[in-house]
Amino acid sequence: MTSLVTVEHRSGYAVVGLNRPEKKNALNRAARRELLAALTSLRAECRTIVLTGGGDSFCSGVDLKEARADAEAGTAPDPRSDWIEVLIAIREHPAVFIAAVNGLALGGGATLISVCDLAVAAHEAEIGMPEIGFGAYPQFSGPGAQIQLTAKRAAWLVLTAQRIDGRTAEAWGMVNRSVPLAGLMDEADRLAKIVGAFDAAALSESKRALERAWRHTGGLADIAGLAEGDLTFEPARQLTLDGHEQHDSGIKPDGSGRQDLDARPHQRQNDNKRQ
Repeated sequence: MTSLVTVEHRSGYAVVGLNRPEKKNALNRAARRELLAALTSLRAECRTIVLTGGGDSFCSGVDLKEARADAEAGTAPDPRSDWIEVLIAIREHPAVFIAAVNGLALGGGATLISVCDLAVAAHEAEIGMPEIGFGAYPQFSGPGAQIQLTAKRAAWLVLTAQRIDGRTAEAWGMVNRSVPLAGLMDEADRLAKIVGAFDAAALSESKRALERAWRHTGGLADIAGLAEGDLTFEPARQLTLDGHEQHDSGIKPDGSGRQDLDARPHQRQNDNKRQ
C-alpha cells in the first residue's frame, strides 16, 4: 500500500511529502493520521523539516468528499486526526518547518504555509482561497491572511478567490523566497542546512519565543476565534474548484462540530492571559 505521507531523511533534516497527487494532496483522515505520526517520529531526530507535496500540488486542504460522506453517514469526527491537530503539531514541534510550495496551495494548503516557520515557493505556484466561490469564508486561511498580511491583500485573497503566484506571495510576505520550480528543492535544501547548522536547543527555544509573540498577535487562537462566528455554511457547498477537493470547515449549519476544533486554541488563549 502506497504511503500517503513520505519521509526522506537527509543530512541534518528531513523532507516530509504529502503523497496524494491524484487528489491534489487533499488530506483525508488517513493522510492526516500518517502526517501526525511522521511528525511525532521526527521530534527527536532533526532540527529542520521541509514540508512539500507530491506531483504538481502542495496541498489543497482537507478531503471534502470524505468529510461529506462522514456527515451523511453520521460518522463522528476523530479528534486525533482533526485538521487543527495538524496545525498545532507543526507549531509545537521543536524542529523548524520550511514549506516548499511546489504547486497548488488552496484553502488548507495556504494555512500550512502560514503555520510553517519559513516558506519558499516556486514562481509557478498557485496560492489561493477559493471558499467564497462556494458561499463560504475560509476557516483558517482567511484569518491567517488577516493576521499576517495587510488588510487589502487579505481581502483580495478572501473576496476574489483569485490565486497568486510565488513571486506575488514573496512580495506580499506570505513566503520568504520565490524561485523557479526547477530550483525549489535546492533552495529548500540550502535553507534547511543553514538553519540546521545552529544549536538544536537554541532553535527550539527561538521558535517558542516567536510562537509566544505570534500568539499575542493572534496565532492559532485568534485564527479559530476570528472564524468562529462566520462558519455556518453547508460543508457540501465547499467541495471543488476545477474538480479538485478543497478546504472544509467541518462545522455544520447548526454549529455542531465546533467544540473539538476550538477547545485547544481557546485553552491557549487562556494560557496567554496568565502569562
